[in-house]
Amino acid sequence: MRTDVFALRHIGIREEDLQPMLKTINVKNIEQLIVETIPDDIRLKEPLDLDAPMSEHEYLSHIQNLSEKNKVFKTYIGLGYHESFTPSVIKRNILENAGWYTAYTPYQAEIAQGRLEALLNFQTMISDLTGMELANASLLDESTAAAEAMSMLFEVRDRAQKKNNVVKFFVSEEILPQTLSLLQTRSTPIGIELVIGNHEEFSFTEDFYGALLQYPGKHGQVHDYAAFVAKAAEKNIKVAVAADILSLVLLTPPGEFGADVVVGTTQRFGIPLGYGGPHAAFFATKEAYKRNIPGRIIGVTKDTDGKRALRMALQTREQHIKRDKATSNICTAQVLLAVMAGMYAVYHGPKGLQYIANKVHSAAVTLADSLEKLGLYQLNTSYFDTIIVKADAAKVKPIAEKNEMNFWYVDADTISISLNEATSLKDVQLIVDVFAEVLGKDTLILDELTTDNKIGSSVTRTSSFLNNVVFNSYHSETALMRYIKRLERKDLALNHSMISLGSCTMKLNAASEMLPLSMARWANIHPFVPIDQAEGYQIILKELEQDLNVITGFSGTSLQPNSGAQGEYAGLMAIRAYHESRGEGHRNICLIPASAHGTNPASAVMAGMKVVVTKTDERGNIDVTDLREKAILHKDNLSALMVTYPSTHGVFESSIKEITKLIHDNGGQVYMDGANMNAQVGLTNPGTIGADVCHLNLHKTFAIPHGGGGPGVGPICVAEQLVPFLPGNPVIKTGGEKAITAISGAPWGSALVCLISYGYIKMLGESGLSNSTRTAILNANYIKNSLSGKFDVLYTGEKGRAAHEMIIDCRPFKEKGIEVSDIAKRLMDYGFHAPTVSFPVAGTLMIEPTESESVAELDRFISAMLSIREEIDEASIDNPNNALKNAPHTLEMITADEWQLPYSRQKAAFPLPYIAENKFWPSVRRVDETYGDRNLICTCAPIEAYMEA
Repeated sequence: MRTDVFALRHIGIREEDLQPMLKTINVKNIEQLIVETIPDDIRLKEPLDLDAPMSEHEYLSHIQNLSEKNKVFKTYIGLGYHESFTPSVIKRNILENAGWYTAYTPYQAEIAQGRLEALLNFQTMISDLTGMELANASLLDESTAAAEAMSMLFEVRDRAQKKNNVVKFFVSEEILPQTLSLLQTRSTPIGIELVIGNHEEFSFTEDFYGALLQYPGKHGQVHDYAAFVAKAAEKNIKVAVAADILSLVLLTPPGEFGADVVVGTTQRFGIPLGYGGPHAAFFATKEAYKRNIPGRIIGVTKDTDGKRALRMALQTREQHIKRDKATSNICTAQVLLAVMAGMYAVYHGPKGLQYIANKVHSAAVTLADSLEKLGLYQLNTSYFDTIIVKADAAKVKPIAEKNEMNFWYVDADTISISLNEATSLKDVQLIVDVFAEVLGKDTLILDELTTDNKIGSSVTRTSSFLNNVVFNSYHSETALMRYIKRLERKDLALNHSMISLGSCTMKLNAASEMLPLSMARWANIHPFVPIDQAEGYQIILKELEQDLNVITGFSGTSLQPNSGAQGEYAGLMAIRAYHESRGEGHRNICLIPASAHGTNPASAVMAGMKVVVTKTDERGNIDVTDLREKAILHKDNLSALMVTYPSTHGVFESSIKEITKLIHDNGGQVYMDGANMNAQVGLTNPGTIGADVCHLNLHKTFAIPHGGGGPGVGPICVAEQLVPFLPGNPVIKTGGEKAITAISGAPWGSALVCLISYGYIKMLGESGLSNSTRTAILNANYIKNSLSGKFDVLYTGEKGRAAHEMIIDCRPFKEKGIEVSDIAKRLMDYGFHAPTVSFPVAGTLMIEPTESESVAELDRFISAMLSIREEIDEASIDNPNNALKNAPHTLEMITADEWQLPYSRQKAAFPLPYIAENKFWPSVRRVDETYGDRNLICTCAPIEAYMEA
């Protein structure tokens, strides 16, 4: 075996495995399988035009050389992004630990208790610092969180406001520019009217439903908003506040002056800048809005034995269930980053955070005092970390850059300087030296940071925070390391076993792809630095865009969307702008098959479209006759079709080109959901099937790890006519000539993790990518045929083949008293995470093995499923006391003195021999889903609870 070919490390199937697998599938070779799976009229005729693959060693050398092209200056730009220190214990044990970054979203709570506890810590931290009752488990970035606040407050307008069509939303001119751009994107399609102005001059009239304030303002001024919020409340105007998380250590929490929503980013709690992301945003609100808050909430419940357990609460709010009635399409979070930010607070505790915040503030005051002594005028009267000075920007900029520092140049004679955790006394001295040089004066020598305070007494925090035990227990590295490990052991991730989730593509996240994330020259770049300081990033992002163009068969790509759902929305907004540019803005009908992912209809509604659902036939395919009727019926107003390909049912539908032509003939554009792109790469593509735009899930097909529920990246690739409308950014120019406004806060979204997909493509090359696709299809069909006769596969292609995933029907087992959830929980005892449960069909499991798994792992999974099938046969609806109904079985159960179940302990915990070699123990028994919703608790218990106990 060649040791320098990355594809042989990424793809789990060996040459010697092929013949037995092909025999099981009943084909002579893989090519025969592909011919029988993918319609011939959409097969690519030529290989993808991509660079030759690099070895892992060549790639790491290459990425190191590219990093040297980035200039890592001391950056004081601010605008929502600040350098921070990632504690090494968190970097090594979470960011660089596959046990944390390869886990999936905690839908199976019993094997995700560690992650859930870390997220509960995060929610507690946010609730404490914001002064709000309820926080979610993170959102994508500050700007999208602010847009979600605007939308949520629009949704919760009272009956009179809705009746009177109250649609105005006030936005303070102090708001961050990228946030304003995103509010403009989100507001127009759903009929919200933005009014931007000075909050001190705002007229509190009854034609406004909400307002958004920035705290501190974009250039650092800390306003006392208490009177504003009180007046707004009198007029039934709800107020959202975008707040800096570190400043809330010293400033009055918005919840204490009456805010209805508080949003922001936790990036400065130990998360690398990464040229814009990924970073965990936060969203906190009043408990009255618990049914409306977007994203995920972690809640406390109990398990079968009454033991405390955690789970995702109130999932009935999610767009998977609400579909076109959803007010948000958010189906993910930034879990890995939220875990890191929460651990930052655990490690430092309240006193540590106070020390950091005070040090940052002292540095800002010291700088302001020094510059004033040099004769410069500083405008802010009350500030935390940012000062604004009057000086000649044209003279300051070249001298600052010569000294490798970046400021924010507001205008020709106004400069904003934001200091941060990484700013030392020496750094303050260097800034003073720059301004002294500009003025032609002798510099001032600084001996220490001042202890003066420039935060007004009316906005100074007096309340305590982070009083819970968890934030006051793990302040040594040894203690935190062990706490992190204790949580990690409660979670099943890809470093333990295959996670065969359909539609989610849980493939290998190779170490060589991940290593660059820890390199300082990639991690420490602010998203708004001058382009020439990010040359390495620019090379990678442009090449990644070009490679994705080639792979999809399209003409342009935007990497800005920072989740798959954001990509859906971006694609639809590009289509909307295209129609408007042609004088056809009335086109607003979006056709969506009944089998579509729940985010599809939610995204369409957010884009201002009206959803018309089309039927699927008895084989699960799009009903072309019904689609034709509806396309013709709505031809004058048809905007788009949203289609997933291969279908959500894991089938390459042979009618796809007929379908796309039908839409084009009736004036619409075709949006392809890229969730199943892992079955296309190198063999077919969206351009070939006739689509106009697709989003890609880089956290699925292109190897960015799921991180327990995020980060994700959802770029859009578009045909030539849509290229002019790719999204822009108000600070750094990106996008097309007629760019729509921002989709996420940073110009290139979560740029740091795009390095992973870049490495994935560069190391695999054309042959590795196409062989990955072939192997994914091979593995799916191997499992399908191995389970044949024991489980019914719900849908297949015309020749009986599955694509890269298949759906097995568990509904017949109800006659034995067995539900699909029982199978999911029992798989935990066998050491596996369940496949996707009840999506897209209730009562089913959707299995996707990916190309990264070995035949031995596939066989273990098959053995587990066949063993469970025998247990189903043994079950009886009259006797529910069986291993399936009692699953999962914990170590506490198995080692208890008493055992009163009608089957053995061995059957409960070790039903097959392989399990003993690597047993994974669920840390709780089956969780009570409804109890947690009826008794909603979303924060850690306060220290008093432990004292009382």
